[in-house]
Amino acid sequence: MSVPVQSVSVPVQSVSVPVQSVLLRGKDAIMKTDVEPPSEELINMLSRYDIKVGELALMLREMILKEVPNAVEKLFQVYALVFWYSLTGKMSNAFVQVVIYPKGVNLMFNRGAELEDPDGVLVGEGKIIRHIKVRKPEDLNSPYLRKFIRAALKNEKARTKERDLIARANKRSAGASAGSKSKR
Repeated sequence: MSVPVQSVSVPVQSVSVPVQSVLLRGKDAIMKTDVEPPSEELINMLSRYDIKVGELALMLREMILKEVPNAVEKLFQVYALVFWYSLTGKMSNAFVQVVIYPKGVNLMFNRGAELEDPDGVLVGEGKIIRHIKVRKPEDLNSPYLRKFIRAALKNEKARTKERDLIARANKRSAGASAGSKSKR
């Protein structure tokens, strides 16, 4: 069955993509999995990209939200469209990002260099960030994607716990200092 679809042209260095086709394929697939459907803003931003790239991004989004149902999703557009995920809604606590480029998608791990990667799957040579390239639907079958999403989440939870412990210790220390000054 074919459904008439209107194209939306966006003046960007990309092709116009039928928003409805991304919406139908993306939302219908996601709704069947109990993952919240993408926002209209997300769909509109994805409409600037080739439909195959948009579908890869939506499938990665679904994978992340299945692994971490309580993740907070945020979007921003720079030279690429980025969906980032944290448990707090703070970018400084983001553990994974879906980065959309005209020719493909990267699953980026904010502290990927800290993750164990004995098979050398993660790409990147910087001090902190690593990613996995996703260029075709078959790439989504890699067990490494979910493995690294879970590892990145575990790493961020440990970092958050450590930050909380340090903050509490500093607070106690500051309180003790203030108390000893007032006794003088």
